[in-house]
Amino acid sequence: MIKHFRVSGSLRTRLEESGVRVPAVLRAAGLHQDLFNQTRILVSTEELFALWRAIGEVSQDPAIGLKLGTETKTERFHPMGLAALSTENLGAAIAHMARYKKLSAPEEILHQTDEEEWSVQFRWLLAVDVEPQILIEHCFAWVLTIARHGSGTRISPLRVEVVQPRPHMKVLERYFGCPVVCGASRNALVFRAGDAALPFVTRNAELLDMLAPQFEKELKQHSGEDSFIELVRGAIQQRLTGNRPNVEDIARYLHMSPRTLQRRLQEAGSSFQRVLDEARHQMARYYLGNSVLELNEAAYLLGYEDANSFSRAFRGWEGMPPRHWRETHRPAAVS
Repeated sequence: MIKHFRVSGSLRTRLEESGVRVPAVLRAAGLHQDLFNQTRILVSTEELFALWRAIGEVSQDPAIGLKLGTETKTERFHPMGLAALSTENLGAAIAHMARYKKLSAPEEILHQTDEEEWSVQFRWLLAVDVEPQILIEHCFAWVLTIARHGSGTRISPLRVEVVQPRPHMKVLERYFGCPVVCGASRNALVFRAGDAALPFVTRNAELLDMLAPQFEKELKQHSGEDSFIELVRGAIQQRLTGNRPNVEDIARYLHMSPRTLQRRLQEAGSSFQRVLDEARHQMARYYLGNSVLELNEAAYLLGYEDANSFSRAFRGWEGMPPRHWRETHRPAAVS
């Protein structure tokens, strides 16, 4: 897994255009003043979160995340954004970005269809602290930028779900053109299922044929045993809700025998039990830091029989009870 985020050098330009003093942002974030002078800007998850928190503090504009996530000039799109715009429809664009996101960051774009709804979420894989609200809004604005720029329409989601309340709810609702629901169990953009088929007027099959092979080449370079462990961990996490998936369940999902699955994990220096524990640990931190779930509800979602079993496991991971961890890692809600 890639351990660092690539920060676009254009972020400095966007900040300056928005009247945000970049030196002040870097000081507030505890980052070096030469950060944006580097040819390849790499930051850890902790540094990325500090950068975005600092942007919010220095700008004092509650909508700054939305502004920085909105782009109308095609020439300023990142190559991955251009490739997404070159796909045939909105669903293909999101799937494209989700597939290649791992090339630039330890981050996932999760999208799934549930009956008549289609949700899009972002997950920071190496995060310990809760992601900054401004960063979540920036990511959601970027998705809407792709959707509106690509379709040539003013498409709006059905709703936006956020865990923590915001003081600028009306601003968010005007921007996204839909209700914003606070106190949700997740941060998500929720579209109509049919929106995935929305055709793109920016479709460019020739450009996509030029860019996709390079992305695939880079993806292959990052593949290997670590990627197999991530694949198994992701499969486990998708099946954790109310269940404790066993090796047979995951092997069947990955279209291989349990013996092959165990052998490949062993070759990668791991085991099914270890990956299961890692998957539960990762999701436990996410649920405790990013939702309003009670401990017994989190325990259920992670496949534990009761809250006590979950608490014992969590104490083994973090050295403290889950309730204490939540109090020390989750910011107070904005009233």
